[in-house]
Amino acid sequence: MILSTIQSFLTIGVIAFTTLLTRALPFVIFSSGKKTPRMITYLGTVLPYAIIGMLVVYSFRFVSFITHPYGIGEIIAGTFVLIVHRWKHNLLLSIGGGTVLYMLLVQLVL
Repeated sequence: MILSTIQSFLTIGVIAFTTLLTRALPFVIFSSGKKTPRMITYLGTVLPYAIIGMLVVYSFRFVSFITHPYGIGEIIAGTFVLIVHRWKHNLLLSIGGGTVLYMLLVQLVL
């Protein structure tokens, strides 16, 4: 689908406005004078772990452990991410390194 110049600008404008709105709305709703509701604080503590769990399930959803290559690349890369993150506590290093390792395994080894 090819958009005209006006349609492109309108699309970019709507995306920019929506992004700005989602970034600014929490500061408007939870102004500095008010105490953050307990439910929001609770969600802030439990959601990161739930999201990481969902991402792990999502990442391994199509891995077949009963056919070649038996998920070996995914298991090695996932183990690498866990070890490097425990060791260095650096998200960029662990996720980026795991991605690079997985791509190398898939392209060159498996």
